[in-house]
Amino acid sequence: MSRVRIQTEDFDLSQEVARLRDTNPKVGGVVTFVGTVRDLNEGAPVAAMELEHYPGMTEASIDAIIDQALARWPIFDALVIHRVGPLLPKDQIVLVAVTSSHRGEAFAACEFIIDYLKTEAPFWKKEQTPEGSRWVDARVSDDVALDKWRVEVAGAR
Repeated sequence: MSRVRIQTEDFDLSQEVARLRDTNPKVGGVVTFVGTVRDLNEGAPVAAMELEHYPGMTEASIDAIIDQALARWPIFDALVIHRVGPLLPKDQIVLVAVTSSHRGEAFAACEFIIDYLKTEAPFWKKEQTPEGSRWVDARVSDDVALDKWRVEVAGAR
């Protein structure tokens, strides 16, 4: 099973979780995050969103994020499904699912992966608002969330 899928079609949360959970009988916890399209962003109504990506580069970037999570926490596996193309409010955008023996590691790894996706993965979002279309930049709060995961190299300043 591929750990990273970039697709235009929607995903079924229960099917994806069952598939991931069933790969290992030692799984004691599955933590998931599902991101959806909001109908309001930065005070402006959002009628639609379009996501673009860099094929090949995006998958490799997300796979590297999962590798980092596997190195940091004793988790069994992770899955990231990210949609691209045109989306409407309430549509699912992204699924991050992590399996482990215990919930703590799974929660931490899931949060780590989504924080990196929000700021580092090569996706571009364009929103349709009443004033026209606009590209969406990462928010400062997303950068702050990512900072908590940065590891300072010993001796570096």
